[in-house]
Amino acid sequence: MAAKKTIKTWSTPVVREETNLVPCALCGGIRFKKALECDGFGYVTCAGCGLVQMNPQPQSAQVMRRYEQTHGTDYFAYERANEENFLRLQTLALKDAGFKRLERQLFRQSRRAGRTAAPAVLDIGCATGTLLCELKRRGWTACGVEISPSAEYARNVRSLDVRSLPLEQNNFAPESFDVVLASHLIEHLNDPALFAREVFRVLKRNGRLYITTPNIAGFQARVFGGAWRSAIFDHLYLFSIKTLKALLSRAGFRIERVRTWGGLAAGAVPGKAARWLKKFADNAVKCLGQGDVMIIRARKPE
Repeated sequence: MAAKKTIKTWSTPVVREETNLVPCALCGGIRFKKALECDGFGYVTCAGCGLVQMNPQPQSAQVMRRYEQTHGTDYFAYERANEENFLRLQTLALKDAGFKRLERQLFRQSRRAGRTAAPAVLDIGCATGTLLCELKRRGWTACGVEISPSAEYARNVRSLDVRSLPLEQNNFAPESFDVVLASHLIEHLNDPALFAREVFRVLKRNGRLYITTPNIAGFQARVFGGAWRSAIFDHLYLFSIKTLKALLSRAGFRIERVRTWGGLAAGAVPGKAARWLKKFADNAVKCLGQGDVMIIRARKPE
């Protein structure tokens, strides 16, 4: 049991909140069956499309309070303590999804057109702004969205343009950004379909969305079930490649690339064999598309 606990992702404590039964965010269905039983909460699967979700679901105002109040301060400390590791993982994921190539292409196009403004990137759920700071250093016009206390740190310490309202409340102009990033965010949202439509609206034509989230159809989720490290109280939705592709396609996106990674989490297997077992599992799931986490690159058509 101890090994299972060590691989859990950080989360706010499980508390009682007012909940509402809501239609499935993907297909609008209202028939559900039990999926995962966790410690104090659980998930259901939509009988129509297979989207795994917490339903009944806490109201959006209560979800916001998780990040704005005391636990938001705890989350800020967690983000600060893990900044370097998170940046490394985000960089590797973006590399897998072809971000570097797109970056070179956009800057070449900008120079050829004689534009004074650099390509624009929006990082939604940017935390303390570590990745955003790196992109700004590389020449991007960088903007972020973050509702937790991490936003104040990103603004005041890193001098970044970071907004503290949810994406749809910022009223960004249509077609403002060449690239939108959303890493480990969509699973926290009450209305992921609205989020996808708003990202589509603010992206320029031929712009890209890079979205990273846990993979409920991956090897680890199948092995650990309700003890899976991403089956946590803060995750309202648990997407598979199939359900996330469907959600993005319904918002108007064209799916360009899908990559997964993560076969066994550190600490999941005790003993001397842990290292080689992890290496074998990591390589296997990457080849098979059964990794613990996925990134999808999606394009807004011209």
